[in-house]
Amino acid sequence: MSRIGAAMVVVLAGAGCTMVGSPELVSPPPAPSDIANAVPRVEPPARQGNMAQYEQSGRQYHVMDSSYLYDERGVASWYGNDFHGRPTSSGEAYDMNLMTAAHRTLPLPTYVEVTNLANGRTAIVRVNDRGPFHDPDSRIIDVSYAAAVKLGMVGSGTTPVRVRALEPWQTRVP
Repeated sequence: MSRIGAAMVVVLAGAGCTMVGSPELVSPPPAPSDIANAVPRVEPPARQGNMAQYEQSGRQYHVMDSSYLYDERGVASWYGNDFHGRPTSSGEAYDMNLMTAAHRTLPLPTYVEVTNLANGRTAIVRVNDRGPFHDPDSRIIDVSYAAAVKLGMVGSGTTPVRVRALEPWQTRVP
């Protein structure tokens, strides 16, 4: 690897959950139809990651009190191998093979339906992390590698999406 390439890896890895995954570093993906969606269920708010507000890269973010009727369009990216096994904002270990995601302001955990607006594919994921912090004016969610496969966005790295919170609605505090 060249010095420039190595420097880019260090810079991007230090950026948190903001880097698009590296398709050449992961095993061949299963068929999207073989990947099961996360199943929404009642869960207590995460003990970590549900602060009222926080700062990241010089920006202030306010965590929503509730996921009730959240519905937004923007860009999704995905994260994979480089973050596998690292702690998420909720304190859980990130598993790129689970149907999870990172969102800057939804309560943790929240279940959302992500629709790839370029191809119509959908995936239900459990938001358990904070991000994306790269290009926060357009990116609204970072999905796991498994979710990216299901959504058909691994090759492109990003895609336009609709993200809609699902019941049971989650709150930031009990």
